[in-house]
Amino acid sequence: MLDTEKRTAFSLALVQGFRLLGLFMILPVFSLHGSEYAGATPVLIGLAIGMYGLTQGLFQLPFGFLSDRIGRKTVIVGGLVIFGIGSIVAAEAESIHQVIAGRALQGMGAIAAAVMALAADLTREEMRLRIMAIIGISIGASFMLSMVLGPIVAAQYGMRALFWLTAIFALLGIFIVLFVTPKPLVQGFHRDAQVSLRDIGGVLADAELLKLGFGVFILHMVLSSTFVVFPLVLAGELAVAEELHWRTYLPVFLLSAVFLPPMVLLAEKRNRNRAMFLVAIALLVIAEAGLALGGSYAMAFALLVAYFVGVNFLEAILPASVARVAPAGMKGTAMGLYSSAQFIGAFCGGLYGGFLLGGGDLRAAFAWLLIPLGLWFVVAMTMRAPEPVRSRIVSLKSLEQDALRRFVDEAGRIEGVHEIAIYESDRVAYLKVKKDFDERALEGLLAG
Repeated sequence: MLDTEKRTAFSLALVQGFRLLGLFMILPVFSLHGSEYAGATPVLIGLAIGMYGLTQGLFQLPFGFLSDRIGRKTVIVGGLVIFGIGSIVAAEAESIHQVIAGRALQGMGAIAAAVMALAADLTREEMRLRIMAIIGISIGASFMLSMVLGPIVAAQYGMRALFWLTAIFALLGIFIVLFVTPKPLVQGFHRDAQVSLRDIGGVLADAELLKLGFGVFILHMVLSSTFVVFPLVLAGELAVAEELHWRTYLPVFLLSAVFLPPMVLLAEKRNRNRAMFLVAIALLVIAEAGLALGGSYAMAFALLVAYFVGVNFLEAILPASVARVAPAGMKGTAMGLYSSAQFIGAFCGGLYGGFLLGGGDLRAAFAWLLIPLGLWFVVAMTMRAPEPVRSRIVSLKSLEQDALRRFVDEAGRIEGVHEIAIYESDRVAYLKVKKDFDERALEGLLAG
């Protein structure tokens, strides 16, 4: 990678990481503190946890389109300002309704699409997948860190301090965008990273992409619902002091992470993608059923490890499957809609968890989560295994007109090319290639 690409990757990874860390930190603790706010009910506590997902899901695509018009950095900084204001509103809240308003504002600072577009502006086509992966890793890391940091801060200093810390994260993000992230010389449209309005219909008409979107919706719905309830079980029935909750979550994440590489290897290298997908959903079912039955701390710990083994695998394999299934040239649109489904799922999960919490039986709440998971398992059984292909983005900017015509005529016939979409106006080709892809033939065409 070039120096500018390294700065782009790591600065934008930090920006996304700080923002999502602030959004996620209340997940393992808010149900323990929600009753401290005036007007709190179980449903409103769940709504406060998930409210960011609704506004994030609704605003991220419009903010992405706005960044095309007024500039990426302008939208990202503006989004972080809104996020910071929402954090301050929540920090100074006296009532649960004010917390919900603050969380809604946090979600309205929906910068994900603009961040991906800026990353695409600042990177070469051949480096883009690697840089997007680095930004994606920061999202997973922020979730894990939030589950450890949230209980520590909330137990020692309360929810107000936690929300103020989130506001500080917003300021750090603004500083990074303004003074660390490079400024793009040219702003363009990138089909691998941005949503195209013309392609939305094609994505929504693809049954396999809809099933994957349904899957991430259910995954984040169940995740949010589980952590509306589980902190109360951990602090109550299992008698773990809040300031020690991190000692449960940290080893759970470390142990569950050990299983991710072999599971991905089995799915990818042994072509067992669909089978491992079903195994991961089954692990969620087993974990929720076990939590519903109750038991010792050791049993709950083991079930939580199984739960996050499944979650980690699904978080890795779902976006990879979307990238493989989406038509060449429509990956950005497919990923944008997928991301919206994820955040709307988090919102619905918070609300559903609040209703379950209101039922008064914490163990029964886990049993009710078996319904959406069971439905997902049935839908997943109808899915086709994605083709074992990888994506390639090829810049055609260096080709003269005759060489470009030759590329258009011959590229699709290169051995190992599964699918190709060429946009002559953008001078970019999007390929899906198999293992036997003839790299030399492609290099020959690009050489003119």
